[in-house]
Formats: sequence, structure tokens, C-alpha cells
Amino acid sequence: MPTLRQIRYFLAIGAQGGFTPAAAALHVAQPALSRQMALLEDELGFALFVREARGVSLTPAGRQFRDRVINIEQSLQTAIEDGRQVSRGEAGVLRLLHSSSLPLEGLLPSIRQFHDRAPSARIDIDRLSSEQQLVEIAEGKADIGFIRLPVLRRTDDVALRHLAAERLLVALPSRHPMAVAPALAIADLAEERFVSAVHRERGGLARCVTDLCLKRGFVPRLGPAISRKTSMLTLVAAGFGIAVIPEGMQKLATPGIDFVPLSDGDAVAASALALPAAPLPLAELFASIAEGTLGNAAHAAKTHDF
Repeated sequence: MPTLRQIRYFLAIGAQGGFTPAAAALHVAQPALSRQMALLEDELGFALFVREARGVSLTPAGRQFRDRVINIEQSLQTAIEDGRQVSRGEAGVLRLLHSSSLPLEGLLPSIRQFHDRAPSARIDIDRLSSEQQLVEIAEGKADIGFIRLPVLRRTDDVALRHLAAERLLVALPSRHPMAVAPALAIADLAEERFVSAVHRERGGLARCVTDLCLKRGFVPRLGPAISRKTSMLTLVAAGFGIAVIPEGMQKLATPGIDFVPLSDGDAVAASALALPAAPLPLAELFASIAEGTLGNAAHAAKTHDF
């Protein structure tokens, strides 16, 4: 296989039109230059030059070879710089997952900061349940996930970094009698119909809400239509029941919904970043940004007077 030095020498000879001027431009001895070209021609199996009285010219095969390798040094330099950017977490593709109760709208400040820090990087975003995110990350199919706790299954291949908890709100149809209340307790919801239900194989928001209700001695009653996704808010607006959601999901609200904060001290929704045990630099960069932006946003939310 030709070396980069041999290719550099070959291109210089072709550009200078002879071994003597090329040797001077390269600051190498002419015999050494001639020896490297003889080795290169032996390696390639064809002649590169036509030796003439006034210098050399390229053979047809030599011209073809020149056209193919003339940018090889630049390509190599570009590859080196690209590799350096990836190693520093400044380039590449970040495969990011989030659950439906951690909507993309809430992640936009982190995404913008990440783009400012790593403009050569691209983010590939998808929405999956928290349990499925852990599987994807453990199998190397995703780099970072935003999950809603609790999760039922854990693996040593995925590390969780807890984010600041969000206060929970009750989403009510605007004409609901309790929609005018300044605050509600979870116990006040015992006779209400909920438009969400626990999945037997998953944790997440629905399980968090159900556990809070069970602590008050009641099982959430199901409405005539339910959803475990953000479409639950559409069902609330249509009058099919109520939903308990984190503050961040208010951004997804449709007209016809009022939100009332829950006054219970434990009425919070926990979330976490999910990362491989050995995250890529790109994922580590995004995680550090998200921990800052989401933490600050959650802290600001806690200062509101409920």
C-alpha cells in the first residue's frame, strides 16, 4: 500500500515537472526521492512517469492516479479533524429519546444550547416509553434518554441521573366545578374519572399518579376513554375526565382545559436522564447541558406560590 509520503512526493514531482525541482521544494535529497518513486511504481505495478531530457511527464496511468489521489491529504486532514471533534463531543449524531410526559418543548432550551456548543453535531430525536428507552440504550441503539420515574426494570448497562422533580397539576375541563379552586388535594379526586391508566409492564407518570392515589386509600376511577400518551389532554378538554400531569405538560394543552395545582407535599413527578454506563462524549455534553437547564427550570417552578 502506498504511503502518504510517497503520494506527497509523487504529486510534487508531477506539479514541478521533474525530480530536481521537486526535491528542492520538498527539502529532500534527489536520490531519496527517486528511490521512493521506484518503490511506489513497483508497488502499483505500472509506470507513473515518462523520463524526458528536460524533466518528466505523467504517463496516462500516472495522470489517472494523480486525479484520484490529489485530494487524499486534505481528506485525511478532514478525517482527523472530524475524529477530534467527535472525541471532544463536538460532532457526530446524538440519538436522543424522551417519554411523552417529558415533551420535546421542555427540552428545546437544552437542544439550542447543545447546538451552540456543538454546531457540527446532529440530534436524532424519538419518543418512547421510559421502559423501552432503557432497552434501547442498553442495546446501544440510543445515546441518551429522558425518562419519567418510576421504572419497573433496571439494568447495570444504563445509569440514571435524577433531575429536579416537577410539581403535579390537575387538568380539568374548563366547566368542571373544581376548575375554579386555587388548589386541590389528591384526596379531592377520589370520585373523579381519570383519562389515564397504569400499564401493567411500565412505570412512568401513570404509575406515579396511581401510587399517590393508593396512599390516600383509593384507586383512580377510569373514564369512558383513556390514553397513556399526551392525547389524554385532548380527552380532558372533551369532557371525558381529568388527568394529573407535571407542570411541563401544560405546554401541550388544548383550549377547554384549566389547571389547578395539587397542594400535597409529595405531589411531584420525578424524572431522570438515562445514559449508557460509558456514555459517548456527545451524550455527556448534552447531559451536562440538560442537567443545568432542566434543573434551573425546575427550581424556578418551585418558587411559585401554590
